Amino acid sequence: MTLTLESITRKPGSRCCGEGEQQQLSSESAQQFSDALLTLAHPIRIQILTMLAGSPGQVCVCDLEAALPVKQPTVSHHLKLLRDAGLIDCERHGLFAYYFVNRAALAELRSRILEPLDHLA
Repeated sequence: MTLTLESITRKPGSRCCGEGEQQQLSSESAQQFSDALLTLAHPIRIQILTMLAGSPGQVCVCDLEAALPVKQPTVSHHLKLLRDAGLIDCERHGLFAYYFVNRAALAELRSRILEPLDHLA
């Protein structure tokens, strides 16, 4: 059995793999998607969010520090990053800060992450 391949002449600049419309993620959307993933891209931040989301109320910073395998400055650093992202907030009561999840911001982050992933599936 012999196969013969035909040479196809196409216009320069045209696609070789079909002319169907390709869905593409804009540079801005790709950056937002990447930023959203980077916000969550550390195990300590995931642990903090899990502890706060699982709590019915606010969690004292001293309880977070005691539960995490890192020292206080590292905990404070990750808390600041999560606060800057708007995913958590805190209230001061005396000397201690009590943290809680901003559920609306977390839901919005979830949708920003899932939307591009849904287009890949």
